[in-house]
Amino acid sequence: MRKIILITGGARSGKSSYAEQLALRLSANPVYLATARVWDDEFRQRVVKHQERRGPEWTNIEEEKQLSKHHLEGRTVLIDCITMWCNNFFFDLHDDIEATLEAMKQEFLKFTQQEATFIFVTNEIGMGGTSVNDVQRRFTDLQGWFNQFVASQADEVIFMVSGIPMKIK
Repeated sequence: MRKIILITGGARSGKSSYAEQLALRLSANPVYLATARVWDDEFRQRVVKHQERRGPEWTNIEEEKQLSKHHLEGRTVLIDCITMWCNNFFFDLHDDIEATLEAMKQEFLKFTQQEATFIFVTNEIGMGGTSVNDVQRRFTDLQGWFNQFVASQADEVIFMVSGIPMKIK
């Protein structure tokens, strides 16, 4: 049976930890599908901390964009995170919001056709102030629109605030 769960919230709200705990409750051997593109040493250290938090029960896959090339039928799959995934498309498509949104929607639909449990983690970056930077404003719009799309497809949506999960859908 296919199921989509979206976990959203602000930075350091507990999204990833909650998603990992949920995945482990649903499966003895979940898949961690990391979408981050490592840009610098500081970010590399963040990735290492995330990896150290997970144990040997996890199947770890790093995939920047083409999630659908991984066949994960019957598995519980944690995708962390939509924001990094969105960033990869946005950057590679030269900040073209419409092309990025369309490419991501198509990839999402193709990937989630599999009979699996999908736990997507995302950020609510639009809850902060409005950036003075045009590219950041455009990315925030893109992220918000894609989050809305995923939420519309999701069976459940959880909003994290200060480590507390609040079920929205």
